[in-house]
Amino acid sequence: MLNNLGFNLWADHYDKTVQISEENNLYPFAGYMEILNTIFNEVMQIKNSNVLDIGFGTGVLTSKLYENGHNIDGIDFSSKMISIAKMKMPSANLLEWDITNGVPPEFQQYQYDSIVSTYALHHLTDKDKVLFIRNLLSLIKEDGKIFIGDISFETREQLEECRQESKDYWDHDEYYFVSNEIKAALKDDCHCEYYPISHCGGVFVLSKKS
Repeated sequence: MLNNLGFNLWADHYDKTVQISEENNLYPFAGYMEILNTIFNEVMQIKNSNVLDIGFGTGVLTSKLYENGHNIDGIDFSSKMISIAKMKMPSANLLEWDITNGVPPEFQQYQYDSIVSTYALHHLTDKDKVLFIRNLLSLIKEDGKIFIGDISFETREQLEECRQESKDYWDHDEYYFVSNEIKAALKDDCHCEYYPISHCGGVFVLSKKS
């Protein structure tokens, strides 16, 4: 796993790194912009909504929501990436925070229309992902939704296939979503749908059970 220093050193080149991977349809960022666009279009269904972004990075997604009138709270691990994002979203409430510590107390008092997270939660183990998502469910409104766009697969077999195809540059310190496994783990907590976008990425949409 990259530490804080690693993210800070990568910050200036992060968007370019993503672009190269995406353009060549390669792990880990194949389908990246379509994943972000899918989430953007969903959040835009409610005007001037309250959005919490978990791991906003350089603000590629949230800055567009910000520009369209949404109220943005966000957390990220990297002080350098936060600096870049703040230039795009000067009035957003952005905190430096490690998601292994859950959600910061400052945001636990709010209810959000949408919580979004793109390419961040794969730093949590599968067990910790489930615990983290359960905590997020308490922060959305009754009709609110959680959108997670990340490196992900429908089955463990597909993950292993991608691992073999990408073995020269596979990141063994990351924990990728497997749709049928995360759905099973959360079946008593929420509704969970998965929409595959590329061979190594997709979007989860989670909502409270009525």
